Amino acid sequence: MGEDVRLRAVVALAQAMAAAHTPRESWKAAAEGACRALSGNFAALSVWERERGRLRVLVNAGERAPGEAEFPECEAYPVHQFPEITEFLHERWVGGGEPNAWVETAAGPAEGSAREAGYCHQRVAALRRRGRGCCVVAPIVLHGRAWGELYVARPVGEPVFDRDDADFATVLAAVVAAGIDQTERLEEARRLAFTDALTGLANRRAVDVRLDEALERHRAEGAVVSLVVCDLNGLKRVNDTHGHAVGDRLLERFGSVLSLCGAMLPGALAARLGGDEFCLLAVGPPADEVVRVAEELCKRAGELELGEGVACGVASTGEPIGPVRSARRLFRLADAAQYRAKAARAVTPVVAGREGADDPVVRLVDAPTPPTLPAGERRRFRGREGS
Repeated sequence: MGEDVRLRAVVALAQAMAAAHTPRESWKAAAEGACRALSGNFAALSVWERERGRLRVLVNAGERAPGEAEFPECEAYPVHQFPEITEFLHERWVGGGEPNAWVETAAGPAEGSAREAGYCHQRVAALRRRGRGCCVVAPIVLHGRAWGELYVARPVGEPVFDRDDADFATVLAAVVAAGIDQTERLEEARRLAFTDALTGLANRRAVDVRLDEALERHRAEGAVVSLVVCDLNGLKRVNDTHGHAVGDRLLERFGSVLSLCGAMLPGALAARLGGDEFCLLAVGPPADEVVRVAEELCKRAGELELGEGVACGVASTGEPIGPVRSARRLFRLADAAQYRAKAARAVTPVVAGREGADDPVVRLVDAPTPPTLPAGERRRFRGREGS
C-alpha cells in the first residue's frame, strides 16, 4: 500500500471519528476505518476493564462470524488469556519501548508476535475457529495507560499482515486513541450539562428533555407518564442554624433517598430541579405504583436526621387530570399538588385528580390567575401559559 493511500486512510479515519456524536458511533468509525485502511475483512475494538480483569468488546465491524454481534452486550475475555496487554506491553513501556502492534496467524507464531516472546494465549485458536487467516493487534494508549486494543483480521487465503502493516496499525491505534479521547471529553461535557453538581442527580435540563420524550410516547402509545415533585422542608432552618455545608449534606442525603426510591420504578429519572426542589419522572408504571413509591419517599425523608421531611405532589396521566398536551401542564399539576401538600403540612403525597371531578389541585391549575403564595414563600407557582 502506497504512502499516499495510507495517509488518506489516516485522514479518513480521523474525520469519521471526529464526526461521531456518540461513543458507539465513534467505536464503529474506528473499527470500520481501521479495517479499510489495513485491507482487512473484520475489525474489533475492545476496552480493558481493569476492575473486572477482562477485555470487553465494544464493536465488531466487517464480516462477522456466527455469534459476533455488532455491539455485543457481554462479549468479554479474561485478560489472563491475553497476557500481552497487561504484562508484555507494560514491561515494554517500562523499559522505554513503544506499544507497537503485532501480527498473529492461524498457522502459529508470526515474526514479532507476542507469542514469539513466550506468551501462549487464545488468538490463534480464535482465528482458526472463525475462519480467519491472520490478524494484527494494536494496543490503544490513552493518557499514558493501556485503554484497550484495535484488532483487524483477514480471511484465510489473503496475504498475511507483515511488519509494515503492524507499524501502520500502531499509527492507526494512535489516531483512534485521539478520537476516543475527544468522544469521552464530549460525553463528559454532555454529562455535566445534564447533571446536578451537588447531588449527582439529573438536573432540570435533563428532566425537560426526558419529559418531552415521555409525552411523545404518551401521545403515540398511551404510555403512562408520572411526575413526582418534592420540596425539602426545613432546609433554610438547617442552613441558618448549622451552616450551608450541613445544608448541602442534607440535600445530598435526600438526593440519595430519592435515587433509592426512584430505583423502585424501572427507568425512572431522579433529579434536582434547583434549590430544595427535586422530582422523579416515571414512564410506564401505573399511577398507583408511582404513588406507593412517593409514599415511601415521604416516609424515608421524614426519618432523616436533619430537615423536616418533604412536601410531595404527584401528577400522572393515569389519573383523571384532563388532557396533558404539554410538559408544562404536567409540571404545573405536580407543582400544585406539592404546593397543597406543603400548605397542609402533609406527611404523605398529594395526588392530582384523586378527589374527583372537582379536584382542588386540578381546579388550582386551571384557575384563570395563579394563586397568591404566602409572604416569604420563595417558590413561585409555575405560570399558566402553554398549558
